[in-house]
Amino acid sequence: MSAGTTTSSGRRDGSGAVTGARPESALARGFAVFAECLLTGVWIAVAALPLMTLPAAVAAGAAHLRRVLGHEASGWRLFTADLRDAARRGWLVGLAGWAAAWLLWADLVIVRAGLPGGAFAGTVGVLAMLGLLVAGARAAAHWERGASWRTLLRPAARRTVRDPAGSLLLICGLAVVAASAWFALPLAAPALGVVTAGALAVERRYGEGSGLYREDGAPGDDCRPGR
Repeated sequence: MSAGTTTSSGRRDGSGAVTGARPESALARGFAVFAECLLTGVWIAVAALPLMTLPAAVAAGAAHLRRVLGHEASGWRLFTADLRDAARRGWLVGLAGWAAAWLLWADLVIVRAGLPGGAFAGTVGVLAMLGLLVAGARAAAHWERGASWRTLLRPAARRTVRDPAGSLLLICGLAVVAASAWFALPLAAPALGVVTAGALAVERRYGEGSGLYREDGAPGDDCRPGR
């Protein structure tokens, strides 16, 4: 009898360990991450069904994707634990977001009515809403357990203005979500995960060397509560 057997992924020795396994290709890793983003988007959509939990759902999704990219333990249970923690104050952020959406709807009513200054009010309302959505996505990308939403949102608003390229990229991602929902509503769910991953990428690009992220990819000290 031979000392070991050969498997499709490598040679298994007598102890059962696989040696000489072929490394996973970059293409396979890329598809795995993309599939995880789509699945995370579905989780976010389900968690956001109460509407006011949307910011908390995106924050939990971002935390999940950070763990996946960092090769850490992850899964639905950790996602739901993050969701509960983020929703403790995140529901207020969600409530504020829906209040802003109502104000935007009122602006658009003014535009349709043809009142003086309606076009200007509508333009300002749309731009302000886009800015709020981008700032919320940037803040959610830095969220971790124990973080303060107020502490996260203030610098996120500044980064939204200081990094127009990244903000425009996220606006394009939101447009993809809207287009997906218009084409077929269920398609918007996985698209949410792609936008969340995009927010992580934008913040990582902007924050390299600025203290926003540590070398392991987790939020840096500048994003800690109390800073």
